[in-house]
Amino acid sequence: MKIFDPADLERWGVEDFGFTSESKPASIDRYNEWVASDLHLPLTYLEGERRLKRQSIKAHWPEFSSAVVFLFSYHTTHQELQNLYKSHPDWNGLKLASYTLGFEGADYHEVIKARLIEIGGQLQAKHPGLEYKLTLDTHPVLERDLAMRAGLGWFGKNSMLINRESGSFFIIGSLLLNQELKSYEKKIEIDHCGQCTRCIDACPTEAIDAKTRTIIAKDCISTFTIEQFKLDTLASGKMTLKEGTIFGCDICQDVCPWNKRVDRLNPTNNKSFVFDEQNKIIDFFLLKDKNSIAQDLESMSEGEFKRRFGKTSFLRSGKRGLLKNIRFYLKELNILS
Repeated sequence: MKIFDPADLERWGVEDFGFTSESKPASIDRYNEWVASDLHLPLTYLEGERRLKRQSIKAHWPEFSSAVVFLFSYHTTHQELQNLYKSHPDWNGLKLASYTLGFEGADYHEVIKARLIEIGGQLQAKHPGLEYKLTLDTHPVLERDLAMRAGLGWFGKNSMLINRESGSFFIIGSLLLNQELKSYEKKIEIDHCGQCTRCIDACPTEAIDAKTRTIIAKDCISTFTIEQFKLDTLASGKMTLKEGTIFGCDICQDVCPWNKRVDRLNPTNNKSFVFDEQNKIIDFFLLKDKNSIAQDLESMSEGEFKRRFGKTSFLRSGKRGLLKNIRFYLKELNILS
């Protein structure tokens, strides 16, 4: 029996999917050591009760019997953004994590949640008595490990999940099921990074621990620009935004040979962004004078910020976080005193 129609998978933006009935993360010891060594800080939500819930999916949802895991790709958006950086005459030198423009520029949590609910409905229609619980990166589940257990890829040296056909520019979304669907399980993927260290070498803040293949969170540009919201945040001594990365960071993924392979096999033909939310983001952050961005954020009320960007991923850090980032960048370039 075909579990999903290929046309539906394409409509949902599913690049790949797989099943697993393993409730315990394969990398849980490494995760526990990472937290115990304080390498997760300042991400305190990864410790305490939420760390305990990550020890097993059953600790989060006791009814768990299996999971179906999906990769929702935004690789095409990443390619289009790279084309903008290379060829748009008004590009100001700033960069954004490409997921912010994926999913039509909307907050991917809301988009993928809606898709997972629709997928869950289809599964329930085929499997009487099936119940599900959806999970994204906001839930106490090690989602990359869950995807690895479902045969969807391996952990790169930058700790990202890499898929042989899709690279790593995707969001993982899953449905935890109260029934076991083992007949659909794939084999676990082996490590294909070999001796490559491009992600480690490219990180400007040395945030990748080469020995443990984990992230030193306090030194990670994504942590600083997305997770630390306060204007007076003290940055790590290694922090730099000189490459223009003011929200998130794609550097370690940009240089990955597996992502470059996807670029070669799936050229975008320089398509342009067509959705309103995407163009709002591009016009405000990438095509205007850098000083004007800081000035506009300073003068903007919280209400106006939410009206402009409330449906996007930028609501996560808010006005304060983005203003902190652009100020840090301008000071590094001696543009702002």
